Amino acid sequence: MTNRKYALVSVGELLADLIGTEFTQNLSDTEIFKRYQGGSPANLAANMARLGNSTALVACVGNDNIGAYLVAKVAETGVDTNYIARDTFAPTSIVLVSRTKGTPDFIAYRTADRMIRPEYISDDLLQNASFFHTTCFALSQEPAQSAIVGAAGRAQAAGCIVSLDANYAPSIWPDRLQAQQVIRNYCQTGAFIKLSEDDAERIFGQILSNDAVIAQFHAMGAQLVCLTLGGKGSIVSSNYGKDYVEIAGRSIEVKDATGAGDSYWAGFLTAWLDGRSPAECAQAGANIATLKISTVGPLPATVDRAILYNS
Repeated sequence: MTNRKYALVSVGELLADLIGTEFTQNLSDTEIFKRYQGGSPANLAANMARLGNSTALVACVGNDNIGAYLVAKVAETGVDTNYIARDTFAPTSIVLVSRTKGTPDFIAYRTADRMIRPEYISDDLLQNASFFHTTCFALSQEPAQSAIVGAAGRAQAAGCIVSLDANYAPSIWPDRLQAQQVIRNYCQTGAFIKLSEDDAERIFGQILSNDAVIAQFHAMGAQLVCLTLGGKGSIVSSNYGKDYVEIAGRSIEVKDATGAGDSYWAGFLTAWLDGRSPAECAQAGANIATLKISTVGPLPATVDRAILYNS
């Protein structure tokens, strides 16, 4: 896989986050917003590009100036934006987010981001990628849902490793049973799964033990499950559950936790491509997540790959 053009082809939401500039109770008393480029697949591609990987983003924006802004922001990070489509009828998606001390209040206006079609993800693109990645947000609505699940099967056939950030949220995808079925279909490609304890509780609608969560995903067909535990570290179960390792957490000062998950997975996947063990991949993810958490705003334009392997 190392001789493929792209280390990662990331597929899914590219949207504008409009985030409140002052701390409020919720969106009802948020008056002023600041615009940011958002979307987990775009951020993962950007973070891997910062680490020196060649990446491409498949997404859809509206044929409007917000869409043009988003494409330009992604291109600045070094991601190949040639596979971002412009929809003639649907405007660019936006998400309103409150700035709060607790869980932010948000409303997602889903328009162009869900208009990803099968023809946007060509077999030639998949044959030139090492990893094929998406998110639950991207899988939550048609036509993107069917297009991405179908492409995951083609990606597996093309020799890609299929990856999913299982960042399920009931507010984005109210039908939990349907979400579980779509995730199951996606996992049947032998996927690499990343999820947090909170993600697991939302997906299954109850609190399960860590081992039970991991076993559920292996039963769906996932070959590797990475369960992140916040400050407590992470667990990686690989080789369809035959290999299992726990990585201890560390105490750090949190300055900005936004995007920590996308940073972690960028480090993990990069280390995997470098031929590292699952434990080393998890530590690499933790190292770059630590950098992100201790940095206000996005990661620097370039990140020394050596940071992944600092003990």
